[in-house]
Amino acid sequence: MTDELHIVGIQADLFWENPVENLAYFEKKINSLPENTDLIVLPEMFTTGFTMNVEKVAEEINGNAVSWMQKMAIKKQIAITGSLIIHENKNYYNKLVFVHPSGKIETYIKRHSFTLAGEDKVYTSGTKKLIITYKGWKICPLICYDLRFSVWIRNIENYDLLIFMANWPIKRIKAWDTLLKARSIENMSYTIGVNRIGIDANNYNYSGNSLIVDYLGEEISSLTKNEVGIISATISKKTQNNSREKLGFLNDMDSFSIHN
Repeated sequence: MTDELHIVGIQADLFWENPVENLAYFEKKINSLPENTDLIVLPEMFTTGFTMNVEKVAEEINGNAVSWMQKMAIKKQIAITGSLIIHENKNYYNKLVFVHPSGKIETYIKRHSFTLAGEDKVYTSGTKKLIITYKGWKICPLICYDLRFSVWIRNIENYDLLIFMANWPIKRIKAWDTLLKARSIENMSYTIGVNRIGIDANNYNYSGNSLIVDYLGEEISSLTKNEVGIISATISKKTQNNSREKLGFLNDMDSFSIHN
């Protein structure tokens, strides 16, 4: 168990539907990170951008991208997570893959498909929340549009860290900033949100605005609009637990169940 966790998010302009270029880019960035890094968060669909052309770019779970993630995690002895397009059981998924330093993988399928862009017509939605245990931390990883749905995110598992990866357009970036802080506050959880930048082939413009906030919604690390780079922070479970015990907000939450 580790009291402190050093987390990093990489904000990048993704190469459209080009896994080879994207993997090369992220490998260079990862190799430049400090040796004390524990966890790296990549954007949503980090190998392709937010595309509906699944037959062109989808991979199997044992394909090149996930193998690359495993190679990097083992080599650097860090955890790496990001989402990508996975073809499995005759379905296409926007699937988050979390790779441990051992190479072990855990996966989460995006629960809330972005209907405004027709994601629901191409991708099959998930039904199960994932809670990962890593170095004694309980981590809840989620994808983009999930951020809008507080009931799905509610901290009934007593997790310590929320992860959001996204291709969140600039025209709704105020919601991204506001909701990341709201989710951290209502769940008393550290939160990292990693978004892409640039303009994709569909002419959607992304500004990034990646950030890390603490369990009270205070910004720890952030990037300005359209900036290539990283966000990073060393977060403390002891400090978080002390605040949770002192304030007691999570003790007063409502009980509920979700029906699929």
